[in-house]
Formats: sequence, C-alpha cells, structure tokens
Amino acid sequence: MGPILLKAEGITKSFPGVKALSNVHFNLQRGEIHSLMGENGAGKSTLIKVLTGVHEKNGGTFYLEGEKIEPGSPEEAQHLGISTVYQEINLCENLSVAENIFIGREPMKKGRIDWKEMNRRAKKVLSERLNIHIDVTKILSSYSTAIQQMVAIARAVDISSGVLILDEPTSSLDKNEVKQLFEVMRSLKNEGMGIIFVSHFLDQIFEITDRITVLRNGELIGEYETKTISRAELVSKMIGREWGEDSKRDNQKKRHISQEVFVDASSLGRQGTINPFTLSLRRGEVLGLAGLLGSGRTEVAKLIFGIEKADEGIMSVDNETIRSMNPKLAVDIGLSFCPEDRKLEGIVNDLTIRENIILGLQAKRGLFKYIPMKEQRDIAQKYIELLRIKTPSMEQKIDNLSGGNQQKVILARWLATNPKLLILDEPTRGIDIGSKREIRKLILDLAAAGITILFISSELEEVVACCDRVIVLRDRNIIGELQGDEMSESKIMDMIAKGAESIESIPV
Repeated sequence: MGPILLKAEGITKSFPGVKALSNVHFNLQRGEIHSLMGENGAGKSTLIKVLTGVHEKNGGTFYLEGEKIEPGSPEEAQHLGISTVYQEINLCENLSVAENIFIGREPMKKGRIDWKEMNRRAKKVLSERLNIHIDVTKILSSYSTAIQQMVAIARAVDISSGVLILDEPTSSLDKNEVKQLFEVMRSLKNEGMGIIFVSHFLDQIFEITDRITVLRNGELIGEYETKTISRAELVSKMIGREWGEDSKRDNQKKRHISQEVFVDASSLGRQGTINPFTLSLRRGEVLGLAGLLGSGRTEVAKLIFGIEKADEGIMSVDNETIRSMNPKLAVDIGLSFCPEDRKLEGIVNDLTIRENIILGLQAKRGLFKYIPMKEQRDIAQKYIELLRIKTPSMEQKIDNLSGGNQQKVILARWLATNPKLLILDEPTRGIDIGSKREIRKLILDLAAAGITILFISSELEEVVACCDRVIVLRDRNIIGELQGDEMSESKIMDMIAKGAESIESIPV
C-alpha cells in the first residue's frame, strides 16, 4: 500500500433532528481496499454522499492527494477521479449497455455520436477489466440484475482514475460473480487505485479488505488492519456491546407447529417465469425458500401473492379455492408481501414514516374509508416502539432513514393489517447485524403468535436459523425439502449443487 490518497478530517453533517456525522476522520491509501463499516444509521452512506457532493457537509475538510477538494455534485467528484457504485442500481434500463457505460461521455465523430467506437470501448472495458462478455448493443433491461450491477461497476471503473467507492456492490451477485468482482478489485488495487468497499457480508470484508474503519451513530469508533481484528471484535465495535455468534434458533426446542394447512399451491406455475410447483404453508410455521440467484424464489412468492398471475395450477387459502389471485384480494384475505427491493417496490420516498406505515391498512379498508389522524398516529407509534425504529419523529420523511429502519417501516406497514401470512423477500439484505438480529427475532415471535411466514434469504445461515422447513429451488424448479435436524447450510448447498435426479415439482 502507498501514501494517503484521500483524507477526511472532522467531517460533520446534520439533518433535521439528526446528527448523521460528528467529527469523522477517514484515510484511504493508494493501492488499498478499505472497508467502511457500521450498523445502518452509523453514517457510512452519509459520509460517501458528502464526499461525492450529494449532500453538503456542515464542517470538516476533504483532501485528495494532499489538495483540498469541495465536490459540489457527483459529476464534480467524477472529474476529480472519485466514482461511486450504489447498492440500488442507478442506470437507464431503456438504453443499451454501451450507452449506459458512456452516458454523458459518448465518443463523438464529426459532431455525432461514434456508435462503433462507443460499442468497441464498452466491450473492451467489460471484457478486459471485468471479464464480462456480453452484447453491449442490447438494451440493459434484457439482462439480469447481476449483469446490470456489473455494468454499473464497469462505468465507474472507466470513469475513476483514483478512488472507487463500492456501496454494497455484491448484494445482487452470486458466488462466482462476487469472486469475479474481487479479482477486478485486486487488479485495480495493484494499479494503485484506492477502493472504499461497503458491505454487510463479514466473510467478504475479511476476504478482500486491507483495513476497516468503523462508524457508530455518526461517530468514528476506530481504524483497524483487517488481519489484526477478529469477527467478534469487529461486531462488538459496530454495535457497542459484546455480541456472540448466532446460535441455532430457539424454536428447535420442539416448538409445536400446527399441521393445519393455511396456503396450498398445487401445480402452480407461469410460463417463462417459474415451472409448476406444489407446496403448502402450515399455520404458524416459518417456511424458507433457498436457492441461488435466479432459482425462482421471488417468482414463487409473487405468484402466491398475485403480483404475477399463474397460467396453470390452483391455490387455496384457508380452505377457500382462489381461481385468480391479485394483490388486492391477497391483502383482503390476510396475505402481505415485503418485497426484495425496498427502494423500488417498498417505501414511498415522499411520504412520512406515519404515512408509509398506514398505507397497507388504508388500502385494505378502501380508498373512501379514511383512517382518522389519531388512529394513524397511534398505529405508527405502536410499531415504531415495537420494531424500535430509530427516528426523531413519525413525521420524518422515510427517505431520511437508514436502510434497516426503512425495512422495519415496511414490516410495520404489513403488521398493521393483522396478516395471517407474511411473505418476506430478503428482509435483511443490505442492513446491519443488529437490525438483522432484531428482524429475525421478530419473525420467530410472529410465528409463535400464529402468523405464517414465507421467508426468502440468500444467506443460508439465516435460513437455517429462522425456518422450520426449507424448500430448495434450482433453475426455476423445486428440487427438495429439508426440515428439523436435516437443515444445515452444507446440505442446502449440496442439494443446489447436485440438484435432483428427476427435477419435478415435489409435493411438500
């Protein structure tokens, strides 16, 4: 590692009622991968957004190679050689891959865009820098979320000459794609680039980073060499107290689960989306869906809730046959759905926390049955306290909350409808360890109270810890089921790797 490339001294930033950063210091060396860590609300994203000109800081100074800098916008930061890839992909899906990589920087020839040159350069940066070989002339939306994430990284790599900031870049990538990204990061590091890497995956932090800076509640806790700090020590510094390893879920103490079937899906499927599957959900159980990216987990959930319409098979809820499910009917009969992408499909940015919480209940009661303001406030306050949502006021815009607290607001929205089935698609993705534990405990408490949970997570340890049964998917097929003492991360991975001798819908 080389000399200091980027230096932050005494950075302070306040929002209405919240001090997001307080006298924070940070040093990024040339030729290193440096992790910025902390719980949601610790100040990581705020520090990045202040550095890149998204937010104006209230105090402190940034230096780039010893020179004071004051980026007033992400564009100005890019011109300085500082580029960012955020967790939520910020690209134009209606444009081609090449256009997305060079938007605003298109090569010109005789006053017009040089399409041939742009496509050549796009193909080159993807193949040579990221080892991705795709048709760069195709529309971005025709590719998977994982490929779109890699395109965003390719754009940032092509722009950046000094500092590359990766904010949760691996959340939509599978194991092989993460490995590929890490190879790119190491190559860029060897070229002398400084990389700020934000992730909630501890294994990734310890695999790829050289140093770690920990923030908590907007304050600097410390800076550590990755090789000198243990996982337990790191977690303790992030949350401010001792924190042991996750244990097997408490309900392994022979928690009684009703055998009464609440939801029964028989040969349910949608052509081109998910192959026909058969599954049942018992009242008060936590049923997990496990599988790699693209295995069909989310598609199963969307068919059950009616977001996607099945073109074959039947489903019954509470012994009532449902011929054609849709979200309005699903909510009316006691189903609820917390989507994978909370930014795109969950929260409503311009509304307050209170307004976001009562949305589901208002939809259930109907547009013309307005919920009185006192009842709205009582409901919001109840769930803010129950879920320990960190906010100075329920009238705060939800966009000001951290990712973990936004996720809790979405949970509160559906809990307010008194659901019988709660579908949770990646409820802990991109949130901190403390919030994960709180949400996981809540899931078990809700199941104990009789609510049925359909739980989707890419973290197999989390699936094993939370679920009574796990259904394993691969290539848009259910390939098997594990329950009780059979459940383990290794067995799930073994099933995914080996598949089934005959990949058919397996009744469970």
